[in-house]
Amino acid sequence: MTGGKRIAFGLAVWLLVVTVLHGLLNVNWTVLANDLLAPGKRKLNVAYIPVTCHLACPVTDYISKFSEAGELFIPRMFQGFPEIKEALIANKMQAAFIVAPMAIALKAQGVAIRIVYLGHRYGSAVVVRKDGPVKTFPDLKGRTIAVPSRFSDERLIVFRVLKQFGMKPEDLKIVEMAPPDVTGALAAGAIDAFSMGEPFPSQAELGGYGRVLFHARQYWPDYMSCVLVVREDVIASRPEAVQTLVDGIARSGLWLEEGKPHRDHAADFVGRFYDNQNPKILRWALTNPLDRVMYTPLSPRRKDFDLVRDLMIETGVLDRKIEFDEYVDTRFAEGAKEQVAWRYKAGASEAR
Repeated sequence: MTGGKRIAFGLAVWLLVVTVLHGLLNVNWTVLANDLLAPGKRKLNVAYIPVTCHLACPVTDYISKFSEAGELFIPRMFQGFPEIKEALIANKMQAAFIVAPMAIALKAQGVAIRIVYLGHRYGSAVVVRKDGPVKTFPDLKGRTIAVPSRFSDERLIVFRVLKQFGMKPEDLKIVEMAPPDVTGALAAGAIDAFSMGEPFPSQAELGGYGRVLFHARQYWPDYMSCVLVVREDVIASRPEAVQTLVDGIARSGLWLEEGKPHRDHAADFVGRFYDNQNPKILRWALTNPLDRVMYTPLSPRRKDFDLVRDLMIETGVLDRKIEFDEYVDTRFAEGAKEQVAWRYKAGASEAR
């Protein structure tokens, strides 16, 4: 073989190796195989972001792989809610965990989705710089606070507290920021505070630069943040797949509520295999204390959503009084009430 041919052969081998490695490392073969199935036989694509309000999504995926039925759906991680909204509208995602006000607003705008379940309760907080000048909420006057979306309960809680202290929305500069970006922005001094779901308050605490000013439940009993929504065409054509999804999430919520060992294990595998987060941060968010976030009860309740809707109207992000039955489908939560926690322990090769 001549020198030129050896070089050409070497380049061809190198290109082949790179192509194979790219396929192994960057192609999600599970997703690809699922997309090749007939629509009625595909597992649902479920969008989530790396927050504890969506934790039952990766927990269900992980545990169900050890069950006889196998994985129940395809979890797909996003970094922000706007991207999830677009993927949901385009039918790239058939279900998604999104903030409750966004779900209500999308339905009011004519997007054919329904809320079928909650993500968790509590688990959001307003965080300020640990050694900064803000000691009480009124100290935030004239300062910048980040929220995940103008359509978020984290924004609504800020308005509730403003009202309690006799302050006005214009007293703060409220900016939207993707949840994974807020801790770095706080540490760098780009913002003075953020109102966000866990584990980002915990991340700021453990990093030594953040301090929880207050937890949402202090001003909002029975606080909820995110909800599980499903496209209406999927509900109509594949109700059994939707019920399987909700049943799995319900079982994971019950499993997480069985105590610290399960939460410690969830922090480990979700942090490492799903959210690309330090398990130590997730563990702190899930266990300090154990009721910092709660995964029961997760059935949608009319009074909770009426409160969110009314706050949305009051704060200018909703222009009509949309009723609970227009955007919530309670059938699947009702169907999940008979479910029990997964029978699964760390290191086990079987789940039931």
